[in-house]
Parts: sequence; structure tokens; C-alpha cells
Amino acid sequence: MILVISLLTELLYMRLKLFPSLFLLILLPFHLWGQKNEYSDYQIVSIAFYNFENLYDTINDPNKDDEEFLPEGAKNYTGAVYKDKLSKLADVISKMGIDKTPDGPAIIGTAEIENIHVLYDLAKQPAIANRNYQPILIDGPDLRGNDPALLYNPKYFTPIKTTSIYVPIKRDGDTAFTRDILYVKGLLLNEMVHIFVNHWPSRRGGEDASAPLRAKAAEVCREVIDSILDANDEAKILVMGDFNDDPMSPSIRKVLRANKEMEDLNIAELYNPFADFYVQGIGTLAWQDAWNLFDQVIMSKSWTQENQLGFFFSKAEVFNKSFMTQKTGNFKGYPFRCYVGNEYTGGYSDHFPVLTYYLKKINK
Repeated sequence: MILVISLLTELLYMRLKLFPSLFLLILLPFHLWGQKNEYSDYQIVSIAFYNFENLYDTINDPNKDDEEFLPEGAKNYTGAVYKDKLSKLADVISKMGIDKTPDGPAIIGTAEIENIHVLYDLAKQPAIANRNYQPILIDGPDLRGNDPALLYNPKYFTPIKTTSIYVPIKRDGDTAFTRDILYVKGLLLNEMVHIFVNHWPSRRGGEDASAPLRAKAAEVCREVIDSILDANDEAKILVMGDFNDDPMSPSIRKVLRANKEMEDLNIAELYNPFADFYVQGIGTLAWQDAWNLFDQVIMSKSWTQENQLGFFFSKAEVFNKSFMTQKTGNFKGYPFRCYVGNEYTGGYSDHFPVLTYYLKKINK
């Protein structure tokens, strides 16, 4: 075989002046076959979460408090701004995870979405149109019409059941409204998974004063998780979102019961791979020169066991590439956001997205 390749190569060099393009096309496969991909024995999928920073359309919805995101609104949110925002988000999505899986994320949880139509517009953007992303969104009670949602590539994921989970909260003793939790059950390449997409109450009024609201959201989510695990303690569950709390906050650690250590998890505990990032000072958003890591993907124990037939967790990352980062001014080093106050900056989002990767052994 080596002799044959040597003779072929010599012959091709002799023909190089006449057929240079043909030489390169034939020689390239020999070069690629000689390289071993670290994932060559595995099927790999990526699952992400990305807060899109107020993805609104330019149409006034009388049932939502969307006036600031209108052409005549405070933010001068014109059709040109909307189109640029869609293009910028699609650019980020098109680059996420492609070094490990060319199709990018199979599933993207997201937040701050006005309606399902803006997600259809996003999915049609040239940078990602070939992936055929399909959106899932259920309008919730949030007064601004600001909901969590899911984008999925039907090549990898098939939804079976979709519902929203109401989170009852009170502010100053009165009933208030926050985002529902989006729950999607479906098949990830024929493997059943349960996905919760969260956007918990903000820290408006202060972290401590608002903490009970996020604890309530965590409690509601945890109750549904427990019901799933009671029926099947090996169920594969992903809890993702903008939690408005860090991995070590009580709502995550104590109420949701998400642990930073993968080893020795009991069946009811969840694993949070982003806790170590937070300990290292890595965040997804910044405020007053301090980093927070509100955006996380948390998983049930069944994802952490490598010795199995299905998908298992491989690695996580904060996708914080240079082009998504503010280069100058008071916010240098922060995520390059779309708006500062009411001024459109042409950025991407005030959050960095997070990515998780899962492997499944290929039977050869």
C-alpha cells in the first residue's frame, strides 16, 4: 500500500504543471485519513443556552408592554435595528460548537423572547438557515411578554410534549407575574430527554430582597423534576436558563440541589458543570466590574455516567469569543450588548452563551 501511494504521488508531481488542482484534490484525502479525531469513536451533540437580550419585533402588541421596543419607542427600535439584531445573533449561533460538531448546537434554550415569530425570523437568517431550526414558545404571564423558548434542529431532536409551568410569586404582598418555566420532553436521537428552560425573577430591588422569588421558581422546577425521577430514576433531565443567580446561590445549591461535584451524586441531586467556572471567576455577564454566571445548563445524574449506551456529558464552556466582547470604554471586556440605556450599540447580547457537549459511543 505504501509503495502504491508513493508511485501515485510521484506520478502526480510529474503532472503538477498540467493539473495542479487535481493534484491537491487527490492528495488531500491521504492527509486527512492520517489524522485521528479525538471524537472519532463517538457521536457528539451540543446543547446550549443563550439569553438573546430582548428579541422583540417592531409591531405593537396591545396585550404586552412592548412600547419601548417600537420604532417610535424610547429605544428607537426600527426595522433596521431588528434586522441587524437577528443577523448578529445568527452569526454567534453559526459559530457555536462547530469545532466539535459542524451542525452547531442541536438544541438552544433561550430567554427574553417576545413571541414565536421572532424565532422564525431568526431561524431564516442566512448564517443558520441550512440547520432548519424550529422554535418552541408558549406565551406566559410576564407583562412585557418576555418568555423563555427553545430552538431545536429536527435532525437531532423530536419534541413529544411541550408545556409551561406557572411560577406563583408575590411582591410586597401582592400577586406578581414572572416568566413561566418551559418544559419540553422529546427524543434526542431516539433517546428520551426532559428539558426545562428557565428565566427566573430578576434581582430588581436587591439580591437579598429578591432571593425568595428565585427560590420559589427553583422550588416549582424541583417539584416537577422530582415527579419525573420518581417515575424513572434514570431519566435524563436538563435544567437550563438565565437563573439570575450564580451556581453557588442558595436557589441553585439548596433548592434545586445542583452540586458542583460530579462524583458521589445521589439519585436526586443534579450536576452543575458551571460551578467550577464561577469559582475560577469566569462569568456570562458583568455588572460594576464583577462577573456573574447566571446562565447555566444543569443535569441529572444519568448524564454523568460514561459507561452507558446513551449520551453522557463530556464538557462545558462559556462561549465568550473576542468578537462578542466590548473593546473600549467603561464596559471594556464585558459582553458586547445591543443597548446601553436607550442607545443601540450594534452588539450581540449582554450575556455570553453557554455550551455543553455529550458523547455516545459508536458501535462499530
